[in-house]
Amino acid sequence: MGSYEEYKKEVLETSLWLSDHGYFGSLRGTGGNVSVRIDGRDLMAVTPSSVKYHELSLDDICIVDLTGAVVEGVRAPSVEAGLHAAVYRERPDVKAVVHTHQIYGSVFGVLNQPIPALLDEVAFTLGEAIEVVPYALSGSPELAANVAAKLKNNANAYIIQNHGIIALGKNMDKALLAAELLEKVAQIYYLALSTGRPVTVLPVQIQEMARSIREYEVSEAKKKAAT
Repeated sequence: MGSYEEYKKEVLETSLWLSDHGYFGSLRGTGGNVSVRIDGRDLMAVTPSSVKYHELSLDDICIVDLTGAVVEGVRAPSVEAGLHAAVYRERPDVKAVVHTHQIYGSVFGVLNQPIPALLDEVAFTLGEAIEVVPYALSGSPELAANVAAKLKNNANAYIIQNHGIIALGKNMDKALLAAELLEKVAQIYYLALSTGRPVTVLPVQIQEMARSIREYEVSEAKKKAAT
């Protein structure tokens, strides 16, 4: 098993929860992926490619470095491992990444429409706006680069055009919460837009407060990583 069992277990349990709750978009498919950064190392535990979630075992979870090289595992890592690695390289505050094909988040992906600041809990946890990452083929270096280019806004969730979403967290529980909150606000925004009435957003001072808090958290993580 190696020395990474706790990380593999976290990835496996998270993947099963997301699958059971419909976040991967299908129960029989293999879409979506999950990773966690390994403490003190430039390594991550990540789901393998093309294996149904309820057929996974701990041995199937891959240990990969941030260049994509496999350190431990009997299967090929997710084709989106490069996307996860890009997040960890750019954002030292992030310790877990969840990529899903959840329904309402994906609606705004095909609309190519960001979700504005609508709710306090979302703005302070995810970002004052949930931006859209431009489309690129799944698993491609271009998609990883497109995601990396968006990370400078210090948000914890993004919509991927014509694809799905990614949610980030300082631990796995926070990454899961980010995915949940994105789906919640996406559904609320969709229903609000369907009424044809104007949609109100949070006051500018609240958006600025949320932004400053996240900027501070990311800045502190970068300082810590540099020491």
